[in-house]
Amino acid sequence: MAQNKNALIRYKTIDKCLQNKYRKWTLDDLIHACSDALCEYEGRNINVSKRTVQLDIQMMRSDKLGYNAPIIVYDKKYYKYDDENYSITNIPLTENDMNILSESVEMLKQFKDFSLFSELSGIIQRLEDKVYTEKTQQSSIIHLDKNENLKGLEHLDVLYQAILKEICLNISYQSFKARKPNELIFHPFILKEFNNRWFVVGKKNNSNAIITLALDRIEKITYNLKTSYIQENFNGDEYYKNTIGVTVLNDEQIKTVRLKIDRRNAPYILTKPFHPSQKLIEKLKGGNIIIELKVHLNFEFYRLILGFGNSIEVLTPKILRKNMQKILQSALRNYESL
Repeated sequence: MAQNKNALIRYKTIDKCLQNKYRKWTLDDLIHACSDALCEYEGRNINVSKRTVQLDIQMMRSDKLGYNAPIIVYDKKYYKYDDENYSITNIPLTENDMNILSESVEMLKQFKDFSLFSELSGIIQRLEDKVYTEKTQQSSIIHLDKNENLKGLEHLDVLYQAILKEICLNISYQSFKARKPNELIFHPFILKEFNNRWFVVGKKNNSNAIITLALDRIEKITYNLKTSYIQENFNGDEYYKNTIGVTVLNDEQIKTVRLKIDRRNAPYILTKPFHPSQKLIEKLKGGNIIIELKVHLNFEFYRLILGFGNSIEVLTPKILRKNMQKILQSALRNYESL
C-alpha cells in the first residue's frame, strides 16, 4: 500500500511539473521534484532513481491507469504535455473506480447512525450523489454552492498532512493589504472553512499569538523539517466558541447581543440559529421575536446582521446599536442622489 501511495505521489508530482509550461523540465528536474515530494510526505530523505521516474512516465503514457498522458520529449531532453490543458486529475473515473466508490458509499451508509459518523451524514449523501451522476450521466440531485475560480484549494492536502504529522511549514503569504509576500515559518493547528473559503489556523515561529491565514492568499508552501513543531493541544471548538466566522477577538469584545427580528425572518432564524449561544427571549405581538446571543463583535458578525437589512434591529449593546446606525446612515448617503 505504501508503494502504491508513493507511486501516486510521483505521478501527481510529475503531472504538476508538466502543467507548468513556463519552465523546461529535464528528467533530472522531475527526479528531484519527485524526491522532494516524497521527502515532504515521509518526513525523511528519499532519493528517487532515474529508472523509477522513467517507468513512471511510461506508466502515465499508457492506458493501464487510464491516464494516456500525452508526454513528449522535445529538444532531445525536455519533457512536456503535448496538450497544454491536459492533467491526470481531469481524466474520467473508470467503471472499476466507480464500482469501488459505490461499494465504499454503501459501507459508509451502514454506519451513518453511529454517533461517531453523525457529522458525516451530509458528506455521505454528497458522495453518493456524485457517484450516481458519474455512473448514470444524469443531472445532480444535490446542488451545492461552488466557486470554480476559488484559489488556494491546491494547498489543502499539504496543510492537512503537515497538521497530521506535526510538521512546520515555510509559507509565502501576501495579505490583501501587503505590497509583497511575507515569508514566515508557520506551525499549523487546524483547517477551517467559512463561507466557502478555507483558512489555516496556527502560530508563527517564536510567537505566542494565534493567527489565521486565508488559503487564497498563500503564494507558496514547503515543509520545514529543520524547525521543531510546537506541541500544543489546540482546541478549535474552544477557540471559536464565541465567534461567528474566523476573526477571533479578545474577551473584551465578547458582548451579549439582543436582536429584534421581524415576523418574516423569525422562523428562519429560529430554525437556523446565528450561533450556538442564541436564545429566544420573547415572542412579540405580530410575530416579531427578540433573541439573545453572546459573541465577538467582529467583521463577520457585522456582515451577518447587515445582510438582513431592515429585518433586524439591534437592541443592545449600545455600542453595537450606535455603530450600526453609523454604517446604515453612511450606506443611505450612497443613494441620496438618484
